[in-house]
Amino acid sequence: MSVSAVELREIILGGQRIAYTLRRSTRKTLGLSIDHRGLIVGVPLRVGLREAEAFIRSHAGWVVDKLQARLQRQPVAAFEPVDGAPIPFLGEAWRLRLGRGNNRVLWHEQGPERILELALRAGADARQLLLRGLQQRSLELFTNRVEAFCLRLGRPMPAVGLSNARTRWGSCSSLSGIRLHWRLIHLPLPLIDYVVAHEVAHLVEMNHSPRFWSVVESLYPGHVAARKALRQAAAALPSI
Repeated sequence: MSVSAVELREIILGGQRIAYTLRRSTRKTLGLSIDHRGLIVGVPLRVGLREAEAFIRSHAGWVVDKLQARLQRQPVAAFEPVDGAPIPFLGEAWRLRLGRGNNRVLWHEQGPERILELALRAGADARQLLLRGLQQRSLELFTNRVEAFCLRLGRPMPAVGLSNARTRWGSCSSLSGIRLHWRLIHLPLPLIDYVVAHEVAHLVEMNHSPRFWSVVESLYPGHVAARKALRQAAAALPSI
């Protein structure tokens, strides 16, 4: 006969308060799982709370990343590139304008409102042109910000590329350099800088150890608040 006990508890991981279900049973090993209910921690009956939470903290990076991935998988209505549609760019509201031209993206920053104009050839795909324009600006900005943070660390500039990953805002590899999700371009610059600082810190520590977070702190002292704000802002981003 199996014996089990369930407790609802909370733990701080990466500056975030995370609720979890602690499930004690006759199992022999500790385990973590994440589903629609959130984080579930299974432990043997003999294991105390201190040992259970040490186990959770040893997998903090995995837990935080998986919970973030679940949030990002929530369905978002596809953005329709119609004349007059609002679109966020660097945290500010721009207005989309459809016109005729030779398939160029024009950025009008003067005047009472900021206008992103798609000068389209007849029969051209507005969505693809919009995507091209946003990604071009993304790469320019991200390259500039990575360079700035590398200078602060005294590290050589790695290759910088764009990502379209479903579950991560950025990645850092000794082979391919730093890749950042182009959709970050919708967010305010301070949130973009948090992601950049996070990935640049991996040039020093390829893990999420206390030393890694110390490097992040040196580059971006408000990283705990920025991480929380990023999660909240991500839910409202357009899906292009």
